[in-house]
Amino acid sequence: MNDLRRLQYFLAVARERNFTRAAEQLHIAQPALSRQVRLLEQELGVELLHRTTHDFELTQAGALLLERGPTVLASVEELWRAVRAYGTGERGRVLIAYGASASYETAPRLLQALAERHPGVELATEVKSVNEIVSALNGGSVDVGIVRCPPRVADLEARTIRHEPQRVLLRCDHRLASGPVVAVGDLESETLLMHPREANPGHYDALVELCRSAGFEPRVLLRSVTFDLAYSSVTDSDAVAIIGESASVGLPPGLCLLPLAPPAEIEVSLLVRRYNRSPVVDQILETVPAVCEDLGWI
Repeated sequence: MNDLRRLQYFLAVARERNFTRAAEQLHIAQPALSRQVRLLEQELGVELLHRTTHDFELTQAGALLLERGPTVLASVEELWRAVRAYGTGERGRVLIAYGASASYETAPRLLQALAERHPGVELATEVKSVNEIVSALNGGSVDVGIVRCPPRVADLEARTIRHEPQRVLLRCDHRLASGPVVAVGDLESETLLMHPREANPGHYDALVELCRSAGFEPRVLLRSVTFDLAYSSVTDSDAVAIIGESASVGLPPGLCLLPLAPPAEIEVSLLVRRYNRSPVVDQILETVPAVCEDLGWI
């Protein structure tokens, strides 16, 4: 760092061709400026200024340093700004993991909005199960998770980003598909497709409680396929599923997605480490509420 400061001092002297004017420009005493230039010459082992009684001339080495020195300083200043940007969270890399259900709309829209607000941040993604997200967050390999009905974990913090309305997915020729809505109570005699509880206990329990609030215990058929864009489990049977409204994106022909009555919502949250977060993650978290408001989620 001393060499860079001395380079700056030398360049001021070389441009002004005068120690007094250069010292005034740098706001330092002339003797101190002269000493710094001599120290630079000693460190480089070469004479930069050929001094006479009242004046000086640039040596060939000094002329080369005057020619290339400003580029070096500008490059270093740019590097320092870039490095400091990591400390403020303006730059960095954030790995965001999410489940298959967030792939339809939640993750793409959120990531696009965050990328627009944080152009210096690299947003990387992975699709993982809830258990994998929790494990990766605790292990430090994932920075942020997008999770439905997030689990309570001691060292993790959940921040709600949306309350997603739930819909009933069923074949268009199903008996319940003729009306504008599906009453929760009408599902009592239906087979309800659900992922195994261990895949996401909070989500499983929320759907079971929704049925219980309508006075019945759901007849559950566990879905064996984690990510099925064709919804073959519904297409090939009389079973129905309760899913988020975001799944309406790219819904296959022959399937209907109808609102529930009374309406029901599922919490979708960001899951992050409570401690030891990088500055860039904190910057993202500060932005998220405004982003979600703009998206009409909260």
